[in-house]
Amino acid sequence: MGILEVKGVNKRFGGLQALGDVNLSVQEQTVHAIIGPNGAGKSTLLNCLVGKLIPDTGSVMFDGQSVLGRTPYEINQMGISRVFQTPEIFGDLTVMENMMIPCFAKRDGSFSMTAIAAVRNQKDIIEHAMHALEDMNMADKRHMHSASLSRGDKRRLEIGMCLAQEPRLLLLDEPTAGMARADTNNTIDLLKQIRDTRDITIAIIEHDMHVVFSLAERITVLAQGTPLVEETPENIKGHPKVREAYLGEAQV
Repeated sequence: MGILEVKGVNKRFGGLQALGDVNLSVQEQTVHAIIGPNGAGKSTLLNCLVGKLIPDTGSVMFDGQSVLGRTPYEINQMGISRVFQTPEIFGDLTVMENMMIPCFAKRDGSFSMTAIAAVRNQKDIIEHAMHALEDMNMADKRHMHSASLSRGDKRRLEIGMCLAQEPRLLLLDEPTAGMARADTNNTIDLLKQIRDTRDITIAIIEHDMHVVFSLAERITVLAQGTPLVEETPENIKGHPKVREAYLGEAQV
């Protein structure tokens, strides 16, 4: 049994069947990619995993516990963190202040933006945040306002903020979207480092096949809301239906 088990999940929006009998098993401490064209149901599935949507039928289990009916905050406290398609950081705060927020939440279980002034002076939070920034190679940027960061550094900061909460499962929604190739490659290197040095499971939705084949150990292909095939990257590359419908000869 995987750390994340999705069984028989269906989700409709009126007459649209967004997900149809989805089964997915993500094994602990692996990198599992979910790919497919626009409208395949990837984002709908991800939103079911983090509590933003509730499936019509089926189950979603994390480490033997159901996530259904829990708030996104409660799911986060279970050990699941999500990196959004657009970096979710506080642009009017410094890089250090951004990192202090999840460090505080990890310690106290919640955080209010009205408490930021008090947090700035708490030594244990400052030390935790500084270590997290060092892990992300961003300590030299700690006094910068995060709005002024490059797209790649905003993503690096957001990933660091997720990791500061010490999740067991990291969900990545197109983490390289909108990046130049250099930033994409730097993000790949960062995720490889996280994969190789931390006891963490990563599930990634990504359109860039360079990213997918650089990171994933297993790949699930969705087609019209239903899994088409789940295989190793090497077998996905050679799968005729996947090659024709999703990757294309040129990208493979």
